[in-house]
Amino acid sequence: MTDLSHIRNFAIIAHIDHGKSTLADRLIQLCGGLADREMKEQVLDSMDIERERGITIKAQTVRLYYPADNGETYQINLMDTPGHVDFAYEVSRSLAACEGSILVVDASQGVEAQTLANVYQAIEQDHEIIPVLNKVDLPAADVARVKEQIEDVIGIDTSDAIEVSAKTGLNIKAVLEALVQRLPAPKGDREKPLQAMLVDSWYDSYLGVMALVRVRQGVLKKGQKIKLMQTGATHLVEKVAAVTPKLTECKQLGPGELGYMSASNKTVADCQVGDTITEEKRPCDSPLPGFKPSIPVVFCGLFPVDANDYPDLRDSLEKLRLNDASFSFEAESSAALGFGFRCGFLGLLHLEIIQERLEREFNLDLITTAPSVVYRINLTKGEQIELHNPADMPDVMKIESIEEPWIKATIMVPDEYLGPVLSLCTERRGEQLELTYVGSRAMAVYKLPLNEVVFDFYDRLKSISRGYASFDYALESYEEGDLVKLSVLVNAEPMDALSMIVHRSQADFRGRAMCARLKDLIPRQLFKIAIQAAIGGKVIARETVSAMRKDVTAKCYGGDISRKKKLLEKQKEGKKKMRQFGNVDIPQSAFIEALKMGDN
Repeated sequence: MTDLSHIRNFAIIAHIDHGKSTLADRLIQLCGGLADREMKEQVLDSMDIERERGITIKAQTVRLYYPADNGETYQINLMDTPGHVDFAYEVSRSLAACEGSILVVDASQGVEAQTLANVYQAIEQDHEIIPVLNKVDLPAADVARVKEQIEDVIGIDTSDAIEVSAKTGLNIKAVLEALVQRLPAPKGDREKPLQAMLVDSWYDSYLGVMALVRVRQGVLKKGQKIKLMQTGATHLVEKVAAVTPKLTECKQLGPGELGYMSASNKTVADCQVGDTITEEKRPCDSPLPGFKPSIPVVFCGLFPVDANDYPDLRDSLEKLRLNDASFSFEAESSAALGFGFRCGFLGLLHLEIIQERLEREFNLDLITTAPSVVYRINLTKGEQIELHNPADMPDVMKIESIEEPWIKATIMVPDEYLGPVLSLCTERRGEQLELTYVGSRAMAVYKLPLNEVVFDFYDRLKSISRGYASFDYALESYEEGDLVKLSVLVNAEPMDALSMIVHRSQADFRGRAMCARLKDLIPRQLFKIAIQAAIGGKVIARETVSAMRKDVTAKCYGGDISRKKKLLEKQKEGKKKMRQFGNVDIPQSAFIEALKMGDN
């Protein structure tokens, strides 16, 4: 049992790729959490995807013991957080469980968008922040400039910032000393009724549901009957453990400590993140303030390639939801693709990761439709409905107005690339809110419609800025816009699966692009096929797939011309009839291609 004054809880926050996980590795190594032979890159990143891509998806916790220079041993609870904007909710949860933060800034890159966003979150939580400049061993590192930048942009004093190199292990000890000396110790009373915060939960196939908890008051121990205040469910605590990076059982968790517990519950639905855990017999007075629920931003359809895999897909999604409570799904059917699910994600990277995990961990072959956002439709009779799928759009006469989601985007970019970035934002209907300079870097704040950002905005931003621009966004509001439903007609038959909602100014361009793509994808028939894009009853684009001509006179050899004429006349009649009654069979592969690529 560690004395309260000897506990330090902190999170590592930074932009993507500034070296959070590497710094965590070095801290674990220095505190002797793992032997050298057990060390590997990104120790805390447990998923294969995390390792391959070099990103952190889930925030991870580890408990270390550090013998400080003053002769005392301190218990340090470290939380390694993700850097990508899509996983910002993971960061906010981690910060709520800690008292201080280490802000890692790459000495060669400087302050980026996500650095700002995460720091502001830490300041909101009233955290003590220790600035650490990483990668000082690189030739491009400019420590003085970056320090100045941190002071100008964030407003944190950098006179005692620590210069480290997480890769080589330079100055890591100084970070641990600063933690011990500068971060506040947690507060809490052991004698009071139990009050603990549920920070995260996931499903372990052997132990059932595991929950990461931060004890505020009282003691959590094995064999205790606990109650979850939000759901009102009661459970028996079967196991209490800490990660040192290995899972180590311990007798109890006291105030200020972070650790894991497993209770005899099978579903994570019982363990809502942000809930307050208390004793059944002796409940605490009030629950702790929870977290804001994560709001899915991007929606797309997931359909199995083989219809028989539908039950497996459903089971897999449920299991994955246990592990990642931030995505939602509901059943959906499509005329072209059969049965599937409409899933909500926090962003495009989140979508990509979930899709990849489904394919890897559960061996599923999936078709993913083009991502879309949720629109709000105000009807003439005064109701408001949410529209997930363009095919469900009500009759135009019943619609009063359509609202679309807008985001507030912060883009940080070196000065020389500013022009193309601004023109990209303007092209995407963006409204500039502010433009400020910090040294040679510009910070542009824009208001952008989410449906313009969802597709290839991030890729375009990276390519025009040679990878130097960083992008961070937050959902701002819903605003009325001039939006229309773009329908695709093949031989005057509407194709529901290919319809989409676009802004009127972009409709012509999108319609032409869709028709041109379908022209290449639909196989030729014995008659002409008209592919049209229309808004309501007005056709705005058209492509024609030309007819395949069968040579009916091939079998005629010599003889009278009237025989050939007769056959050609017969063919003409047949073609006329076909054009009237012929059905166009569009292969599924064409649908998939059109839906997949509906994003450019």
